[in-house]
Amino acid sequence: QVQVVESGGGLVQTGGSLRLSCEASLRPTTIAWFRQSAGKEREFVAVISWGGSTTEYADSVKGRFTISRDDPNNAKNVVFLQMNSLKPEDTAVYYCAAPNVRIMPSRDAQLYDYWGQGTQVTVSS
Repeated sequence: QVQVVESGGGLVQTGGSLRLSCEASLRPTTIAWFRQSAGKEREFVAVISWGGSTTEYADSVKGRFTISRDDPNNAKNVVFLQMNSLKPEDTAVYYCAAPNVRIMPSRDAQLYDYWGQGTQVTVSS
């Protein structure tokens, strides 16, 4: 059974930083981060290709967030989301997602089959 596990959330002040981690128990593949805040729909945050050479970001986080991955040659599917210059509007539950088959990086949540339980990020003003 595939497992996707996020970690690293917490409470931080405006302007602070957090680093989220995601580990998926399947071969290296495209991994994406999404987030959902209270009363809002889930939204795309960032995505990275299986080899790490291609990344995409939502406009709202571009220049502040960086997605990266552990060496895909070590057979682990570990992805990080470094979040800097955090704002109160970044407050949300952050989810990591992986597809069942190898896909090109995509912002479409419907293409991802496996989701983590989410990790809460709260940015205080």
